[in-house]
Amino acid sequence: MTTSLEFGLDTFGDVTKDAAGAPLPHAQVIRNVVDEAVLADQLAVDFIGLGEHHRADFAISSPETVLAAIAARTEKIRLGSAVTVLSSDDPIRVFQRFATVDAVSNGRAEVILGRGSFTESFPLFGFDLRQYSELFEEKLDLFTALLKQEPVSWQGKLRPPLQNQSVYPPVERGRLKTWIGVGGSPESVVRAAHYDLPLMLAIIGGDPRRFAPYVDLHKRAYEQFGRAPQPIGVHSPGYVAETDEKACEELWPDYKVMRDRIGKERGWPPMGRDEFVSEAEHGSLYVGSPETVARKIAATAKALGIARFQLKYSAGPLPHEKLMKSIELYGRKVVPLAREMLAA
Repeated sequence: MTTSLEFGLDTFGDVTKDAAGAPLPHAQVIRNVVDEAVLADQLAVDFIGLGEHHRADFAISSPETVLAAIAARTEKIRLGSAVTVLSSDDPIRVFQRFATVDAVSNGRAEVILGRGSFTESFPLFGFDLRQYSELFEEKLDLFTALLKQEPVSWQGKLRPPLQNQSVYPPVERGRLKTWIGVGGSPESVVRAAHYDLPLMLAIIGGDPRRFAPYVDLHKRAYEQFGRAPQPIGVHSPGYVAETDEKACEELWPDYKVMRDRIGKERGWPPMGRDEFVSEAEHGSLYVGSPETVARKIAATAKALGIARFQLKYSAGPLPHEKLMKSIELYGRKVVPLAREMLAA
């Protein structure tokens, strides 16, 4: 049973609206994210994750820069990405930036590496989408070589080789905690085990128990590699209010805006209220009162045996003030309630 579950919060820096319903400037959204993370730290939430995107509806394109600002105003909360799109970045620069965040935060940095569910960064930085998988595989191989913090000699197909190169700054204590973010591909699960890295499952729809086969695959892969398995985490969307009814009524309009905007790009039909309610009641949308959300998190933790749960608390234009209230209820009520349920 998962009684030592860690609790995190994730945001993509969704562009929120002001009191008049107008979108806030990206700069203000970023400042608000810093304030949200400070509140999470004050509430003893274990982790805050910032997603990387390069599009109009999300304000954060450089998570490490925002994390450094958060580091200066917080004391204990761990600081990471959710996720870093390694495929369209340079592994050495990613390592250097997170090692720098680790330094300014006194050892609180983490990185979650992924291929990304959005592809805007590929043309922006001059990468060929036809090499989507190849880029990630090769860059992950180089990044894991850097984690040893020894002079690196490495060769791949997509960039010049390295010969006995050292990378600075080093992580001050131990290694940089590095997760692999996975959306549901068996190959990605095995890859995480191959590199001996913790696995973060992005479960954004459907019954979370459908990911149990991936958890089993993860364990079997580690058995074949002859190693003890690394932890598994879950990232899912949600929202907390005083009652179930209030949470659904406050979240639904803005969640639909976000879902329909992304769905239009991907060929999905508009989201209906029935689908929203079904996800809230039976799927991977953790919306409701503190008791309801805690019960659902505890059930997922027990079913999948996870070590961390990360709630993606931002949802399209949902205002900053409501996000702050949701964070407060998550830290003050959901986390202790879920821990009690798991201990029982």
